[in-house]
Amino acid sequence: MHYADGKTTPCLNVLPSQVHGCSDLNTSAFIQRMIQAEKPNLIVFTGDNIFGFEGKDSAKSLNAAFAPAIAAGIPWAAVLGNHDQQGTLSREGVMKHIVGLKHTLSQFNPPKAHIIDGFGNYNLEVGGVEGSGFANKSVLNLYFLDSGDYSTVPSIPGYGWIKPSQQLWFQRTSAKLQSAYMRPPMAKKSFAPGLVYFHIPLPEFASFDASNFTGVRQEGISSASINSGFFTTMVEAGDVKAVFTGHDHLNDFCGQMTGIQLCYAGGFGCHAYGKVGWSRRARVVVASLEKTDEGGWGAVKSIKTWKRLDDGHLTAIDEQVLWSKNLIPKV
Repeated sequence: MHYADGKTTPCLNVLPSQVHGCSDLNTSAFIQRMIQAEKPNLIVFTGDNIFGFEGKDSAKSLNAAFAPAIAAGIPWAAVLGNHDQQGTLSREGVMKHIVGLKHTLSQFNPPKAHIIDGFGNYNLEVGGVEGSGFANKSVLNLYFLDSGDYSTVPSIPGYGWIKPSQQLWFQRTSAKLQSAYMRPPMAKKSFAPGLVYFHIPLPEFASFDASNFTGVRQEGISSASINSGFFTTMVEAGDVKAVFTGHDHLNDFCGQMTGIQLCYAGGFGCHAYGKVGWSRRARVVVASLEKTDEGGWGAVKSIKTWKRLDDGHLTAIDEQVLWSKNLIPKV
């Protein structure tokens, strides 16, 4: 969102006819329109929630940025980007403030992980339908990680990355969830699908071209200058079906690699850099449950996605199936 000071913060990279009166408030209006159109069960903010450099008071900027989700009473979760801490709150302070806001499911860090890098590493379990055999199981696992801001290693320039301590926490959490899912009742032979959210894309996002992704790539992949191996860690875990990142505002594609969809959503905030004439946008993700033979609800059968544009019609584009129980992924 790159939120700063609200009404006094101008929009960037918009058409000349859109400049007058355009501000952070347009970003808030876009969230409200998305909520009205999609009626989501959960809203996820993928970092650079505020643009710390240009906000006078980071706490106030955070309150205003998340206000539409809070006012709607919809559960929401957030991770940190590389700009959130550049104002009056440290990175730790920003995450502490976020977890104190209403209706958020965000967590500061895992309670049992005594040593872990970053702030805002946590997971959420989406339970099965009450009254079904999956009532006490997580049928969809959501993982959130802090991909850092900038390298703190003098010999490595550029952006941060997901560290070994975070990958270990992810591995252990994934294994524990998979084990629980495969135990009775309703013991399953395969894993519940997992979705992963963080801000800075992995180097593997650069593996695609227009022939093998859905969406557009209009700028370079601004990943860390080293590969920390997190993609391999996710492949080995076996449950991750899709990854969602922010950071590169002019990219909005999804491409599949080794059974995992790597997805951008495209820039959302009006004060974030963009491209004149190219609408801000948001990604919608829908997980659908299968019907059992008895007419009840079972496990997740498919995960679909599309994007909506911040135009006059909230135009929906690029609908695609990210994962289906019945589809064998391409390798």
